[in-house]
Amino acid sequence: MTLTRRQLVAGAAGVALGAAGIYELVDHMTSAPARTAAGPLPPEQHLLDGLRIIRDNDVDVIVPPLHHQVITLRLNGATGKTDLLDAQTELEAALTALNERYPNTPAGLGVTVAWGLPYFQKYVPGPAAAYLPVDQRASQVAGHPVGVLIDAVRFPSDPTNTVLEGNDAAVLLRSDHLDNIADGADALAGKLQFWNPTSIRRGFAGGGFDGGPGLPKQMAVAANVPGAHLIPDGSELFLGFTSTQKANLGPSTIANIEQLGYSDGGRDGYFRQGTAMHLSHIFEDLENWYLTFDHDERVTTVFRPGKQVPPGTLTVAQGPEDVATVADNKADYATKRAIGHSAAIQTASRLTADVRGADGTAYPKGTAIPQRADFNTLDNPFFLTTDPDRDGAASGAAAGVHFLVFTPTADDFHRNRLAMDGVLPDGTRLEFSMPSRGQGFNAVLSTTHRQNYLVPPRRHRSFPLAEKL
Repeated sequence: MTLTRRQLVAGAAGVALGAAGIYELVDHMTSAPARTAAGPLPPEQHLLDGLRIIRDNDVDVIVPPLHHQVITLRLNGATGKTDLLDAQTELEAALTALNERYPNTPAGLGVTVAWGLPYFQKYVPGPAAAYLPVDQRASQVAGHPVGVLIDAVRFPSDPTNTVLEGNDAAVLLRSDHLDNIADGADALAGKLQFWNPTSIRRGFAGGGFDGGPGLPKQMAVAANVPGAHLIPDGSELFLGFTSTQKANLGPSTIANIEQLGYSDGGRDGYFRQGTAMHLSHIFEDLENWYLTFDHDERVTTVFRPGKQVPPGTLTVAQGPEDVATVADNKADYATKRAIGHSAAIQTASRLTADVRGADGTAYPKGTAIPQRADFNTLDNPFFLTTDPDRDGAASGAAAGVHFLVFTPTADDFHRNRLAMDGVLPDGTRLEFSMPSRGQGFNAVLSTTHRQNYLVPPRRHRSFPLAEKL
């Protein structure tokens, strides 16, 4: 069955009205946390104000927005400059109205508009060739120009049927309140006629720090997900361990295209204060994780072989002093034939030396670069899709994650994901059969979809480069 735009958006809005979807249970299982007031809107679209920080197991942890929704979109085929400029004006007006109604915090509504490579290639090819930024680091390695935005690829541990998507755009909505999410979805996908939704992806985050079973466990149990009762009480994620340690997430503007010097932001700095975004969906096998990996093996799989964590500990320090090097991973592989998920990724996701950013910010060695915005989901694989056959839509709920991360370039994400497969930044390849228990999380994860996007700065968020035609 093919769903119309109105059916898609009605499905999303219906959750807020209590008419559809299990995600309405989030508000019955936990309450919105206290948030600080918003400051002026930053030039970056991807940054949120008002993110609460709590202390858990002597570690600073960021409490993310409760509700998340991603709408992927395809333009309806209008290609003329006049049409694009009209759409640019209309979208900007809708976004400005949302900014005026809601503060840029989880207590209000965070809105991020990202654009896929198909948009730039089909609708603004000339300006894109002139203005899209180049990733200077990746270009030096490849021996030819590599853009900040590149096509997604399948990684060694991905299934052969992982869908590499070709959406024109994606809208990320984040809030502690479902009504705000529904309003944003209707304003941007229901009322605007120049594009059509291709999927809606919903989920939740946080809710695991106030005692009791925790939001992920309660939601998985309510959805009858196999293995749900095995999730530890107080977990932030289905797989147990906390992932939003403050030191584990890139600070402030570090993921900006220009900040670390990987790119100058393109011609005239058009995309400065923008970022690259990766979006994927991943199924998580809870029964395999909790029944075949004991506590110690789960710790070593998530962090590093030999890591010691007392039973029941879910939040583990991941500061600069805990960062593993390429040499550490080689040693672990040589002695254990295993690498830890965090340890492997840290070889690409953490600064290997002190760096001063383009805006003068000093970042010490070991600082995290990626700014993750991933969230738990029960989608199977999406809340709604216009192509259920291609997307493998199935009935019932399934534990998973909509993995969403902001990095300075798309290649920077690729370097992180390859490290997860044992392909380290210095060219080292730690050989694993696929999937392998020694290869971090990969034995219990299955990626269904991937796509890379470019998030322009706020000043160019609406149909970037259309005015340059």
